[in-house]
Amino acid sequence: MSQLPSTQGDLELSELAIPNADRFWDSAFRRICWLAAGSMIVLMLVMLYEIAYKASPAIREYGFGFITSSTWDASREQYGILPEIWGTIYSSLMALVLAVMLGLCIAIWLTQQLLPERLEWALKTVIELLASIPSVVFGLWGIFVVIPMIRPIAGWLSENFSWIPFFRSPLSGPGLFPASLVLAIMVLPTITAISRDAIASVPNRLRDAAFGLGATRWEVITKVVLPTASRGIWGAVVLGLGRALGETMALAMLVGNSNQLTIAIFSPANTLAALLANQFPEASEQQGPVLLYVALVLMMITLGVNVLGSLVLYGLPTKRKMELAA
Repeated sequence: MSQLPSTQGDLELSELAIPNADRFWDSAFRRICWLAAGSMIVLMLVMLYEIAYKASPAIREYGFGFITSSTWDASREQYGILPEIWGTIYSSLMALVLAVMLGLCIAIWLTQQLLPERLEWALKTVIELLASIPSVVFGLWGIFVVIPMIRPIAGWLSENFSWIPFFRSPLSGPGLFPASLVLAIMVLPTITAISRDAIASVPNRLRDAAFGLGATRWEVITKVVLPTASRGIWGAVVLGLGRALGETMALAMLVGNSNQLTIAIFSPANTLAALLANQFPEASEQQGPVLLYVALVLMMITLGVNVLGSLVLYGLPTKRKMELAA
């Protein structure tokens, strides 16, 4: 019996079998990818440096009190962005909860053959079209459709359940809930598309094995499919939250631009991005560093959320681990 070639020998033969031109283009493509990835990191660092450098006068003058103060009075040169930080995080989390519930349900419907084929195609097309609608259009739709639609419900909740802090304030106009509702629809395509791809990539043999053990369709979805796709779903959540934190025009039109700390969902509030959009056009030379300080805080919050999401993502079980467990 002839002796089988060694693994090293196989590798050497496979390398020799690759033409020199193909090896050159493969190496060039790899270097281009590394260059593109590195340029993104350099670009982010340059942006952070430029913003921090131009915001340094405000950082030296106001320090950490700029983040913990609640007063914004340009006439007296008193600036604090704690209400805006709270409004940014509160509205984004509220929108994320709504978008994840709806987006995950849509992703399950689109991948588990729960809908007729024509309805599935129509739903997929509508979700994809939502991503192409400009932010200002969402803001106008929120003003003329969403706010009048939910105002009677908000009034009834405020009258009958005002003892609950979330419903303490009536909806007299723009507020946190209509802004969060529109924001949820804006991040819905991102969460739905990534979750759908993650669920669709679950190996069929895992589903077949669960069905063979007598599991129902919903047990397969909740106990096999979703845990296996958890990394992709969590990635969709992190990207959706990053998009929600940085949204500007729709929030500036719908959140109410009120400098107050509140947990009442129908009360007006403000966000960092909306503050920048409203203040920059009329900003004086003295306000420039202050607004860049606001932009720096917003970038750090977004960066921190993405880093935290990545750390949690690496701690979730991989698809390979789920396959071995099965």
